Amino acid sequence: MDDLLRLDALGQARAVRKGEVSPRELAEAAIARIEACDGEINAVVHRRFERALAELAEPDGVSPEAPFAGVPTLLKDLGWAMAGEPYRAGSRALDGMFAERDGYAVTKLRRAGFTILGRTNTSEFGTAITTEPVASGPTRNPHDLDFSSGGSSGGSAAAVAAGMVAVATASDGGGSIRIPASMCGLVGLKPSRGRVSSGPSSGEPWAGFSASGLLCRTVRDAAATLDAVAGTMPGDPYGAPAWERPLARQVGADPGRLRIGFLTGHPTGRFPADPDLVAAVTVAATLLEALGHDVEPGGPAALAEDDFARHFGTVVAAHVAADLDEIGRWRGRPVEPEEVEPRNRILATAGRRLDAVGYLASRTWIDGFRRRMAAWWDSHDLLLTPSLGVAPFRLGWLPPDDVSLSRGRTDRAVSFTSPVNATGQPAISLPLHRTAGGMPVGVQLVAAAGREDLLVRVAAQIEAERPFTHPATR
Repeated sequence: MDDLLRLDALGQARAVRKGEVSPRELAEAAIARIEACDGEINAVVHRRFERALAELAEPDGVSPEAPFAGVPTLLKDLGWAMAGEPYRAGSRALDGMFAERDGYAVTKLRRAGFTILGRTNTSEFGTAITTEPVASGPTRNPHDLDFSSGGSSGGSAAAVAAGMVAVATASDGGGSIRIPASMCGLVGLKPSRGRVSSGPSSGEPWAGFSASGLLCRTVRDAAATLDAVAGTMPGDPYGAPAWERPLARQVGADPGRLRIGFLTGHPTGRFPADPDLVAAVTVAATLLEALGHDVEPGGPAALAEDDFARHFGTVVAAHVAADLDEIGRWRGRPVEPEEVEPRNRILATAGRRLDAVGYLASRTWIDGFRRRMAAWWDSHDLLLTPSLGVAPFRLGWLPPDDVSLSRGRTDRAVSFTSPVNATGQPAISLPLHRTAGGMPVGVQLVAAAGREDLLVRVAAQIEAERPFTHPATR
């Protein structure tokens, strides 16, 4: 059964269709794997094993026509609400709260045939790039238990990297799909803004910075799972442009000869380039050139703009404050400062000091930034960068009680990812390098808005030339 767990989600679905394994047997194998290894990793914070097995036993429990019929998965405990299940968002402020209805994306996952086994750990409200919440403790990296699994989708990333499930859901407001993918050696595709609905409970989380997606081991899973959850729903404020054909059919398609720029160092040049990040990008650039693409150093000048972090932070702070107020209304009493972590207390305080004019001024600045960034793609197809702006880091690298130090380190770490959240462009992290100590280092490819199809084509081309390895699942 371990061999089946090592398959990607499409491989597991095929085994179910061929009768090589039943959905129940596959779910029981995943449950056994979680019980065997999660004690030291701490990826799964809520287990619904008995309920999941009961759902499989129902007459209409698994539709054989569903593309992922019988494939086990886990939901990030931020967004991805599931009716009747606990919802904590990594915070003690939500202890004892249960989701009232499924999110649209969860409904689509269930229709696609996935068996949902539980919920995964996340940083409190998704505001940290490491998954070490006070509410449920740190998630450890399966490649080295002393290291962070990244954040905020670190629980999902660790679960996939450890072989508990082949795919798990995630979300990305400043790098929270791509950073855990980089830290855990996975494929992490952040979709375009509006590609996956945040409804019905939300319209555009963090002013549209945040996008929902999945963490996977293969490019074909990244494509097919996004197909499963994508699509505008009634009441959504906007949607992403439709593709000519499903993403799954882009895997193996010729991407053509692409014009690709690359960056190895911090966009502003304020920090020395980390040797492992340089090595990762150099490997990727060399490989892309060998595949016939035109590759040259350089990227959008807008990435070096010093004002970006301030305006991005203003928008996030306002939304954290508003989210805490909404939690207070939901549970029937205000959230007290001591119920949230220092980082979020400070963000909420800053958000409440803003007036509407100040908030909208930052939104307007971001609008201009998005256009300045987009102009670079008039002459290029893709941008190649490190996924994470620092080398893989250990647990505790972001001390919770030293918010100033943590913020400085975070700003450097997200220098390649958060701008892409502000612009709403799609980006993918691919596991192409490892440090001397064996820790994964990902590279990021960024396409123009709506062009996940191009990302999938070239990512599949890279994977075919240099297949990804996942030693943590062995």
